[in-house]
Amino acid sequence: MTPATTNPRQAIRDTQDFGEEGGVVPVIDVAATTTFLNPEDMDRAFRGELEGHYLYSRHSNPSVVSFGRKLAAMEGMEAALGVASGMAAIACAIEQLMPEGGHVVSSRTVYGGTYALFANLLPKRGFSTTFVDILDLDAVRRAITPKTKVLYTESVSNPLLAVSDLGALGRLAHEHGLAFVVDNTFTPLLISPADHGADVIVHSCTKYISGGSDLIAGAVVGRADFIKSLVDVNTGVVMLMGPVMDPRVAHELYLRLDHLPIRMEAHSRSAQFFCERVHAAGVKVIYPGLPSHPHHERMRALLRPGYGFGGMVAVDCGTTEHARRLAQSLQDDKFGLYAVSLGFSRTLMSCPATSTSSEVPEEEREKMGLTGGLLRLSIGYTGDDAVMTDRFLASYRKVFGA
Repeated sequence: MTPATTNPRQAIRDTQDFGEEGGVVPVIDVAATTTFLNPEDMDRAFRGELEGHYLYSRHSNPSVVSFGRKLAAMEGMEAALGVASGMAAIACAIEQLMPEGGHVVSSRTVYGGTYALFANLLPKRGFSTTFVDILDLDAVRRAITPKTKVLYTESVSNPLLAVSDLGALGRLAHEHGLAFVVDNTFTPLLISPADHGADVIVHSCTKYISGGSDLIAGAVVGRADFIKSLVDVNTGVVMLMGPVMDPRVAHELYLRLDHLPIRMEAHSRSAQFFCERVHAAGVKVIYPGLPSHPHHERMRALLRPGYGFGGMVAVDCGTTEHARRLAQSLQDDKFGLYAVSLGFSRTLMSCPATSTSSEVPEEEREKMGLTGGLLRLSIGYTGDDAVMTDRFLASYRKVFGA
């Protein structure tokens, strides 16, 4: 495993491909298939004996390869593969790591789609999952069985914003011979899971890596041999199930990685300003950048310098009705948009218990501490921070009468 770079901004810059005619950016290669001037070379490619030659776009594509190389450099890992969505990234990574099935120990507090995948779909394919409080290392250790092959967590949990102790989890995983898989969707650039023992990193590129809320994409990052195995013509989950990234999407993401550092800094700056102001006003705001957050020091220790604590915030509104009323007022007052997803230039809001975490059974949500009164905010960076914060406080007072 290549150790993560301490300067991902420089790694993004230095991983540069050029166009065939000398353009400063690579061309979009939309070809579905590739010509072999020597027929024997096609046979060799199918046998995996011919390196550096494209075969078929479900197997490899120059635009997707360029994006993967740039993302891997950012994460300080050997290789990456773009796929059709974040859920495709998670599903393909788990299935490739466990070709005969097996057992996963997963954080209880994960994205609702991830929970449904692990609890409802993968069991039909020979997989089982034990969900645990990922902050309780003894509980994690007790959940490991002889059949366990993967330990799975999110760097910062969706939507409760708990911060995983990645270093301790990585050591625990490796003590037991497990693959440590980390979803880093909330914290690209902010946190480097590879520095803390992650074997595989997954991203929903739909979110911050895209930044535009205009495309769906995902990525798997890891060792070169593992990424290559995903597109093996006989056993590769991505090759055989086909959730490949479209080259047009890959080209867009390749270009957007250049300004991801600027965008992440802007999200963090706006979120920090907002949370400090509303916390001082008595709002029950949850944000790892506040000293009041129980994992503030842990996240500070995990962070790469210069990018802040990210743009994800939660507000405890007490009840579902209050959360909905506040969201409605905030949308009416042009503070943000009530919509799923995150990482957009404008603030997006949702009530996770009835939307992005609705797949999680009520009793599991209770164990997580996820109530209907939680309002999740993905803080954008457009507009004046002071003006936007004042709009939030005005709506908050309107709803709560404070």
